[in-house]
Amino acid sequence: MSGTVDPVLGAVLRDLAAEGRELEGLVAEADWGAPTPAPGWTIGHQVRHLHWTDRAVLLALLDPDQFRAMAAAVASDVTGAVERGACTPVTLEGWRDGRRRLSSALAGARGRVPWFGPPMSPTTMATARVMETWAHGQDVADALGVVRTPTARLRHVAHIGVRAFGFAFTANGLPVPPVSPRVELVAPDGGLWTWGTRAPRTGSPGGRWTSACWSPGAGTRRTSPCGPPGPPRRPGCRSPRPSPDHRARAARPAATA
Repeated sequence: MSGTVDPVLGAVLRDLAAEGRELEGLVAEADWGAPTPAPGWTIGHQVRHLHWTDRAVLLALLDPDQFRAMAAAVASDVTGAVERGACTPVTLEGWRDGRRRLSSALAGARGRVPWFGPPMSPTTMATARVMETWAHGQDVADALGVVRTPTARLRHVAHIGVRAFGFAFTANGLPVPPVSPRVELVAPDGGLWTWGTRAPRTGSPGGRWTSACWSPGAGTRRTSPCGPPGPPRRPGCRSPRPSPDHRARAARPAATA
């Protein structure tokens, strides 16, 4: 990142880079053909889907008109578009370079970014990428039998769930309640994450970070292949094991945001 970057956006982008590096460390030596808990999805599908979505965000940032044309085409066959994206070949180095380019573009973005749903601010878009990278990364970790240590980066995942409160009603044709709920979650380090204003004599949704980050809206492919809940996608492409060349390139230092 170069130039002046909004400090909040800069913090999210650093966490996005860290989340990407952690997932890259898991898949660098893994069998990309190994199945994950997401029905019909291998480790390779998870990585390629993330790369496809990163490229879509980059297109929205650099050429909004072309992205809108793409979004219109995707709207007519969402399942097919997601499956094709998860089957589009990418090397580990290509995925890493795509993450770097996306981070740079988000750092310099101004105004709202068009998307398949409502437009987002650059900070919200970066937060969404943290959410999806973590969710797909969890599928990969479970496929490999790896227990990941939860980090403060998960606050971004919970935050985007809280922010989607009003949209969840609108998307289902329901009136949005005039007051958003107070949300309190126990963070991985034992601290307290809070959203909203505490109202007297009323309860508030609460629990541990797991109760929010593992909700269907978090994008985990076990209940939701791509964003909102829906039927499992079953891509019809093979997911070959990374070649030795992939692994050699994975050993190079990863670009940071």
